[in-house]
Amino acid sequence: MGENRKPDWEHALHRARSHAPFLARALDRQPELAALLAAGEGAAALAWARAQGDHPDTEVALRRERLALAAALAVGDLAGAFPLAAVVGELTAFADRALDRAIRTAIRERCDADSAAGFIALALGKQGAGELNYSSDIDPILLFDRAMLPRRATDDPGEAAQRYARRVVALLAGNTAEGYALRVDLRLRPASEVSPLAVPVGAALTHYQGQALAWERAAFTRARAAAGDVAAGEAFLDAIRPFVWRSQLDFGAIAEISALTHRIRDSGKGPPAPGPRFDLKRGRGGIREIEFYAQTHQLIHGGRDLSLRVRGTRAGLDALAGAGWIEADNARVLGEAYDRLRVIEHRLQMVNDRQTHALPEGEALDNVARLDGLADGAALVAELTELTASTARIYEELIGRRDAAPAPVAMPASALAGSLAAWDFPEPEVLAERIESWRDGRHAAIRSPQAIAAWDRLAPALLTAMAASDDPMRAITRWERIIESVPSAITTFRLLDARPDLTRRLVAALTLAPVLSDELARKPELLDTLIDRHALDLPGDTQAIMARMQGAAVREDYEALLDAIRIVTGEIRFALGIQLIEGLADPLAIARALSRTAEAALQLAAEASAREFALRHGRIAGSELLILGLGRLGGGALTHASDLDIVYLFTGDFAAMSDGERPLGGTIYYNRLASRVSAALSVPTAQGALYEVDTRLRPQGNQGPLAVSCEAFGKYQREAAWTWEHMALARARVLYGSPQARSELEGVLAEVLHARRDRNALRGAVLGMRAEMAKHKPPTGPVDAKLARGGLVDIEFLVHYLQLKGETADGRPLAEAEPGALSPDLEQALAGLAAAGLIGPQLAGPHALMSRMLVAGRLLAPDGSIPPPSGARALARACGFDCFAGLEDAFAAARSQVARAWKQILGTDILADEQETPS
Repeated sequence: MGENRKPDWEHALHRARSHAPFLARALDRQPELAALLAAGEGAAALAWARAQGDHPDTEVALRRERLALAAALAVGDLAGAFPLAAVVGELTAFADRALDRAIRTAIRERCDADSAAGFIALALGKQGAGELNYSSDIDPILLFDRAMLPRRATDDPGEAAQRYARRVVALLAGNTAEGYALRVDLRLRPASEVSPLAVPVGAALTHYQGQALAWERAAFTRARAAAGDVAAGEAFLDAIRPFVWRSQLDFGAIAEISALTHRIRDSGKGPPAPGPRFDLKRGRGGIREIEFYAQTHQLIHGGRDLSLRVRGTRAGLDALAGAGWIEADNARVLGEAYDRLRVIEHRLQMVNDRQTHALPEGEALDNVARLDGLADGAALVAELTELTASTARIYEELIGRRDAAPAPVAMPASALAGSLAAWDFPEPEVLAERIESWRDGRHAAIRSPQAIAAWDRLAPALLTAMAASDDPMRAITRWERIIESVPSAITTFRLLDARPDLTRRLVAALTLAPVLSDELARKPELLDTLIDRHALDLPGDTQAIMARMQGAAVREDYEALLDAIRIVTGEIRFALGIQLIEGLADPLAIARALSRTAEAALQLAAEASAREFALRHGRIAGSELLILGLGRLGGGALTHASDLDIVYLFTGDFAAMSDGERPLGGTIYYNRLASRVSAALSVPTAQGALYEVDTRLRPQGNQGPLAVSCEAFGKYQREAAWTWEHMALARARVLYGSPQARSELEGVLAEVLHARRDRNALRGAVLGMRAEMAKHKPPTGPVDAKLARGGLVDIEFLVHYLQLKGETADGRPLAEAEPGALSPDLEQALAGLAAAGLIGPQLAGPHALMSRMLVAGRLLAPDGSIPPPSGARALARACGFDCFAGLEDAFAAARSQVARAWKQILGTDILADEQETPS
């Protein structure tokens, strides 16, 4: 517990006896302890102090232990032997022990039961945070479980709990010949003005889940199950965690804490700056404001960032700085100031063992300063003046000065119409009435006074940003859809007001990307994801995304995991969409990230579904489910509009039976399990839908079973499959299954894809399929990079034709000469085919360009049409061009390159064919 510098025990004892009457009396009453301290035996002194709690009489034991610890810790603190963290840790540990012993004593006295089952003591405030000071009271919340509480047979559980609560307070706080043990304040309990001293667990849950106030959220960031039935207390805290740590960011906490701060400052009796009567705890820049600073940031971000859910103030500041939510220098300044203020607070309380936080006057101020080792009171005031000025400046950057901004005032409709006209909105008078109607109570999102005030504050900036967009009325209409579809938008309003950069991103999503706009209408809290400092980074690998999904589950059950998968997938897809429309990431990287996200969701959903299914039906020995990804999923490059093309397979004997309570044969077992997995991936839950799942590429399509054995799959592919089915297999990738089963299935795929084929028949089949597709699925518009002749589909057909052909230019087996040419990833396949001499390297550029157009176009031009000017610029920027005209020219040139390659390899002119096709 000691620091690096050598403790000065002699000087500490001198200061204690000279300047702290309480400590002088305590040392005189405990000569054995005084002797240990004089000898510099700090650890032995603490052990002696703890041993005073061994007395059989609870009241005597707790008071003697408290007095001994107070003296030992004070002298060790003054000597420099015990750092602040050790001092407050010891005091907190004593409070926990004392509270627990008092609870058990109260119960044992009444019913002779040596158990605290069902009686819970939650520690809040400094006890909860592990930061209790010398003369602090404790602020527990006492709860009881009617069914578990020990009591006499004739006692009503509620009456018994109140009797125990009253006895606990008396055991701790009653003044006896030995003094007191702990002051107890029970006013933090739910609805303390009307509720009993001990509150039923059910009533407390109801309160916190629907009636609690903002300050109670802040208090519970420090809550801890400290005594009594600790396990039940921890279960209660788990149950109310969503109340404390909200998943949606709430910047309203800043306004609430600001209002509370101003009320405290206004009601304070001391001066606003350090000097006589200045309150170290409640004064400007004092202890409370540093605690509020940490707690406010934790409340805002802790629902999403689990690293912030720590109890101590210093720990909270360090966690916030480590996660990048506050500046490291601010955390250092506030943390060092907090420690110093706590030390001076302790000095004040050491003098006479009083719960005081105010600096005294005259000689008493000099006395406190000298107890601390300073020359006089003036030196202490000078230090505190500099210290609190720094902390107040940082705190006021968070909450704002009272005179910094006037309260928002609703703009009259006539004035609003004038502003709308100045911003070039069409029909400004009509639009002004429409906007004003949002405040008339018909929309639940803007109904409460708080929501109206938040909207009035946000509206000017939001309307200005909308006016600067290409399509202001589209932005208005889509914004209106958001506020019409949600029960409350106050958090969204406050978030946008606190982070103006998000307003610009919101308007971009509303005007440029209908997909993102629709997602926001369903889940406005998606804006929260953009606050995270890593939100606009690409997500990690599949395993990292899976871990994030698992971490987001609020419970450890099947439904909670499915909700978490949907939440995280939605957040990632939305963030990737913002990155795309703002040109912050390459669309090719976004496509790969979307695929990794889908793979993570699929693997978790499949594993969870298999586990749930096995609870009733068991498992089949030597058999397992496999999932094959095809199309863009198999190629590892999805778009925001992609569905999941998958095929379900299983290993082992199709006739084998499962070993569960309700056994099933292999075929039925895996078809039902496959249906369960599809539902897990596609059926909407409370968190919405996830993906469209397409299983039509399975053997015999919709006419065949949903899942077939690997053996039957191989037989079908070898004997009955069409050429187009083999082309689809060229994009196949095993996404779920054990390494051994994956290897088995990959062997089946290799056998099918490497089989020798008649070249002329293959060529004819490829040409026929592409002609039919061109006839029935023409391009949807001028920027449809997928279906336009010379586009991505033609590149895919060329690649798959050459892959199925299976030979290099000099006749060697392609699988042996250039295995990369057979990759389901088209980018890798093109490189391999070029290395094999089967295709020119110049196709890599057109493929990359049109892939970027496809990925970006699914958001910016979903119908293939040329988007409005800002959308066209965003599409061009995503594809690496300064202007849309440059992109159009490059697209035309790329199509010509693909057409030349097509003619060289397959012998037909696809652009000529396109010109001859009637529109």
